[in-house]
Amino acid sequence: MSIIVQNISKSYKTKKAVENVSFEVKKGEIFGLIGPDGAGKTTLFRILTTLLKANEGNASVLGFDVIKNYKSIRSSVGYMPGKFSLYQDLTVEENLTFFATLFGTSIEENYDLIKEIYIQIEPFKKRRAGALSGGMKQKLALCCALIHAPKVLFLDEPTTGVDPISRKEFWEMLKRLQQKGITILVSTPYMDEASLCDRIALIQNGLLLKIDSPENITKNYDKVIYDVSTKNRHALIHDLKNFPSQYSVYTFGEFIHYIDKQKKFNSQELLQYLKDKNHTEIEIKTAIVTIEDVFMDL
Repeated sequence: MSIIVQNISKSYKTKKAVENVSFEVKKGEIFGLIGPDGAGKTTLFRILTTLLKANEGNASVLGFDVIKNYKSIRSSVGYMPGKFSLYQDLTVEENLTFFATLFGTSIEENYDLIKEIYIQIEPFKKRRAGALSGGMKQKLALCCALIHAPKVLFLDEPTTGVDPISRKEFWEMLKRLQQKGITILVSTPYMDEASLCDRIALIQNGLLLKIDSPENITKNYDKVIYDVSTKNRHALIHDLKNFPSQYSVYTFGEFIHYIDKQKKFNSQELLQYLKDKNHTEIEIKTAIVTIEDVFMDL
């Protein structure tokens, strides 16, 4: 295993950021921590990259204990924090050279590892980092995290605030890095990115809710979800919440997702109920279960 986390807990005064968290990341896989802001993702990343001490539990990265062997971990992993943290007044080239020097290497020595990424920002190598676009900053930060050829890569919400095209390009880059044998632990609040990971851990309020492959999480979901829409969307939400056997009602894109408590629920009952409530242009159909649906339920 590249990463082992055992019963890790961390509190800030009276607030528990992470509580009794355990998981393992296999060598060469992309493992995703999926959850909203404040779920505890960044706290876990800081513990695993030896920047923060846990109150309880233990963890290891590449067989090194996060407390006893912190120097070995720091030289063996790459870390890309959620907030852009490179030197804004240094150029692209200067930032990359600086980080290479910190690890006793050079751009030339590990250029093959960053080539596919760096080639996209090389035309702007004399531009200050603070003047780059969000997507370019993201690529530069990834290059700096890779310049010393780490075996494990920690990426804390790397695509937050980045345009959809750059997000797609970034995940394509991660897949190529995985093919080179690098283990990747990535956190994201975007549920659609969960399907791009080999395995994921759903996390909320410092607690792990479920760990499995994205496919298994949706396949093993035991409830039927209905896409419901009518002409009066606002009234629809209110009326669905008042349906006697409703289990869950929430907005999902152009539809309202409805789940019923009854195992043998007949959607015709709901159709008649909505007609009695004077709804028109009613559409009820079985929805495809997504990671977001499972997370909402959990």
